[in-house]
Amino acid sequence: MIQFSERRIDSIRVERRVGTAGGAGVETGGDTREAILLAALQAFAENGFEGTSTRDIVTRAGVNHGLIRYYFGGKAKLWRKAVDRAFAELGRGVTSVMGDESIVDDRERIGQLVRGYVRFVARNPEFVRLMHEEGKRRGPRMRWMVDRHVRPLYEAMSTLLSRAEGVGVPRRSVSAVHFFYIVAGAVGVIYHQAEECRRLSGIDPFEDSAIEAHAQIVEHLLLGLLEGEEHHPGVAP
Repeated sequence: MIQFSERRIDSIRVERRVGTAGGAGVETGGDTREAILLAALQAFAENGFEGTSTRDIVTRAGVNHGLIRYYFGGKAKLWRKAVDRAFAELGRGVTSVMGDESIVDDRERIGQLVRGYVRFVARNPEFVRLMHEEGKRRGPRMRWMVDRHVRPLYEAMSTLLSRAEGVGVPRRSVSAVHFFYIVAGAVGVIYHQAEECRRLSGIDPFEDSAIEAHAQIVEHLLLGLLEGEEHHPGVAP
C-alpha cells in the first residue's frame, strides 16, 4: 500500500536544525541550497515575508549572505522556492494515494489522505504557519500560492468527493470547500499551537504516539462527517 513518506520525526527535527544560528554550516552546494531553503521556510513561517530579512535567513542557515543571490536571485524568488519545497512532499503523497489502483474503496482512499496529511503536517509544522501567514493576506504571494499549489490539492479533493458520492460512499452531500477547510483546521491547529497544547495537556503533539492518535481521531471524525446519521445518529443529515 502506498503511503506518505514516514521518516522519523526526530531525524527531521535534526535536519531542520543543521543550519540554525551558531551551527557549523555545510560544505556541498546541494546541502548549502537545502540549508538555505529550510532556514527560509522557518523564518517566513515565523515572521512573514515582510518581517523576514535575508540576514536572518543566512544566520539560521550558517552560510554566507551572498549565497542567497547566488542560488535564488533574491528574497522574493527564495520565498517561492521555499513554498515549492513545502508543498513538494505533500504533493507527492497525494499523487501516490490518488493514483494507487490497489485502493478500490474511496473511503479508504480518503482515510489514507487524511492520515498522510496529519503525518506530513507533524513533520512540517512550518507548512501550517506559512499557510496561515499568507492565506490571511490579499496579495500577489497568496494568489501565486493558491494558483500554483493550493488549487490543485483542492481540485483533487473535490474530484475524490464527487467520485465517492457517485458510488454512495458519503451518505450526505458535503461541500468541497467546507470539507477542505475542516480538514485544514482539524489537522493543523494542534501543531500550529503546539506550545499551548503542551501547557494545557502536558502532551507533546510531535511525539510519534500523539501523531498517530491525532491521525486516527481526525480520520474518524471526517469520515463520520461524510457517513452521516447511520454512524452518528445525533447529527442531522
